Amino acid sequence: MRDLAIALDNRPGALADMGAALGRAGVSVEGGGAWVVDGVAVAHFLFEDGTRARVALESAGIRVMAEREVLVQRLRQGRPGQLGEFSGLMAEAGVNIEVLYSDHANQLILVVDDLERGRSVSEAWARRGAGGSGG
Repeated sequence: MRDLAIALDNRPGALADMGAALGRAGVSVEGGGAWVVDGVAVAHFLFEDGTRARVALESAGIRVMAEREVLVQRLRQGRPGQLGEFSGLMAEAGVNIEVLYSDHANQLILVVDDLERGRSVSEAWARRGAGGSGG
């Protein structure tokens, strides 16, 4: 899975243009979000085929700022504190979480500054049974 950081115009219809470009290319969005901070619109969306998504967007004149591999993790939704525990383990390992969102399967999607170290933490978390030993 690949995360694309996408620069959008801060105007009505920019997200619709993005969605239409992806639709014309037969590319599905698997998760993500978009927001405006200080007048700048940025989106992060998840794709099975990042290259295909990038080509579709750039062909429509939409700038892709970055394409990165992601970590995919499932948290135990019924157990409070999961995000704090998991992100705390990342911090202890020196991994900075740069982007975080959910996909359509309610899995946590993370873009991190150190993919290998982050993957190690994520795999250890999963082996513990999505968050450890209980309540």
